[in-house]
Amino acid sequence: MNIVVFVSGRGSNLEAILNSELLKGKIKIKAVFSDKLQCAAFEIAKRNSIPTYTVGDKEGCISYSNLAGILISYNTELVVLAGFLKLIPGSIVSEYKNKIINIHPALLPSFGGKGLYGINVHRAVFESSAKVSGATVHFVDETYDTGRIIAQQCVDISDVTSPGEIAERVLQVEHKLLPYVISKFADGNINVVNNRLVVN
Repeated sequence: MNIVVFVSGRGSNLEAILNSELLKGKIKIKAVFSDKLQCAAFEIAKRNSIPTYTVGDKEGCISYSNLAGILISYNTELVVLAGFLKLIPGSIVSEYKNKIINIHPALLPSFGGKGLYGINVHRAVFESSAKVSGATVHFVDETYDTGRIIAQQCVDISDVTSPGEIAERVLQVEHKLLPYVISKFADGNINVVNNRLVVN
């Protein structure tokens, strides 16, 4: 299965995908996209001989209007948002309906939406006194974090003393959950039954 990965930061989820035993021989990462001209994830891509692109309005970037053509050129079967902080344009969402997934560092539908990313999410979770957090992989639609949930994994945070501790625990979950879901996509084991997504 041909996938492309969208990132904004250090690329730890990208690295988890590349290193996953579950995905060996199942997928090929055709390209890595970011909203930044420089990001640590690009270094990971370059070490693995994966083409990189920056999307946006700045010089040296490709425009979102040209993005669809690039995705088509790579015969993209799945778009994976792995810490990408921008909203994907509606035209791309329509073109790749149920073929764009995102990993979110909390248990949606709680602690999602505009501005709730990275440490902002973990701070909100910490200040709510929630006793569990976790990660969610969901389909991408036209708004932040509202697409149908594909898979979730919980982590106990009842004893944490800072948002940073939550971040560390949730990241470990993310690194397992995202490759698992991609593997299920590659095997054709994600289906809708009685209007509910089921992972077989």
